Amino acid sequence: QWLAYSLLEPLQNLGVHFVDTWLLNGLPEYRNGGLFIDTGVLTPRDPQHVFGSPLRVDDPAVVEWRALTVALLDETAVDVWDRLGKKERELSMAQILEGGSWRAGRELAYEKRPSGDPPIVLDSAGDVF
Repeated sequence: QWLAYSLLEPLQNLGVHFVDTWLLNGLPEYRNGGLFIDTGVLTPRDPQHVFGSPLRVDDPAVVEWRALTVALLDETAVDVWDRLGKKERELSMAQILEGGSWRAGRELAYEKRPSGDPPIVLDSAGDVF
C-alpha cells in the first residue's frame, strides 16, 4: 500500500491514468497512528503493556492500533473534504496524509518526545511502518 502511494504521482507524471484513487484508504503507519495516540483520540486499554517495552507487530494491541488508524483516517478525510468544500477527486487521500496527518504526526511526536519516536515502540525490522 505504501508503495502504491509512492508510485502514483511519478507514474501520473509519465502519463499513466488511474481512476478512483480517492478510494485508497489511509496508511496505518506510526506517524498517522501516533497522531491519534498523541492527541488522545486513541487511548490504549492497557497503557503499561503498550508503553512499557517494544511490541511485536503481531501483538493484538498493535493490530488494533493500526486498524483503528485506518478507520479514523478514512473518517478524517471525509471531514477534511467537507470542511474545505472539496470533492474526493479534488483532494486525494495521499494529499491529506502528506499535508496533514503525516506532518502533524511528525511534529507532535517531536514535541512530545525529543527523539521524534512514535508513542508506541515496535519491535520491527523496519518492514512495517
